[in-house]
Amino acid sequence: MTKDPLRAAFFDVDETLITTKSMISFLAFHWDREGRDPADLTAARATLGGRLRAGVPREQVNREYYRLLRGTREADLEESGGRWFARERLRGLFHPPVRDALRRHARAGDLTVLVSGSFAACLAPISRSVGADLLVCTTPEVVDGVLTGEVAGRPMIGEAKAQATRRIMTALRLAPEECFAYGDDASDLPLLTGVGHPVVVGTDPTLTSHVHRPHWTRLPGASPTGALVTVA
Repeated sequence: MTKDPLRAAFFDVDETLITTKSMISFLAFHWDREGRDPADLTAARATLGGRLRAGVPREQVNREYYRLLRGTREADLEESGGRWFARERLRGLFHPPVRDALRRHARAGDLTVLVSGSFAACLAPISRSVGADLLVCTTPEVVDGVLTGEVAGRPMIGEAKAQATRRIMTALRLAPEECFAYGDDASDLPLLTGVGHPVVVGTDPTLTSHVHRPHWTRLPGASPTGALVTVA
């Protein structure tokens, strides 16, 4: 990070900076390493997807995802995260237009921040790879090195993303109207409207309905490569 950045650029991760949904892709990888029955993943995806289709708020479904990891050692998740990232990077994990944008912001001396409802086990390797200055994400509750299945604080979704970015801009005395944000989903709208230069990634109708406004721009959407359930 530059000593005194004048601007920040905030990046959603799943299907914005990367081409897949990290949480489900990671879960499949981790459970496979543990020797879990593939039917467990099928059932988990069906349950989470069904809850979303039934109109359960994404924040609640995000919490339910972490309950699938109750009793898992944090160290085991971190190890799986590194291995998962190494595999996915070879498969084309990053979405080139957004990764290129992040690089441009970094070269310009902007603060670069990843903001995601996913968690550090799989996001930390991504953040290190792109050289992001900060990673803001959902934090699973851990007791004695083991996940309880609950979340510490709020999942980093929707308005929580906007609140986190406002705190960063305030702490660093950055003018929101000079800052950028990148997102692909309707739930990213609070994040995007909190800065002066919102960038819509893809074709979400809620977001694209705003593209005609001054200072809004758009980038092509990512091409998903993994199993998708929208919980991040």
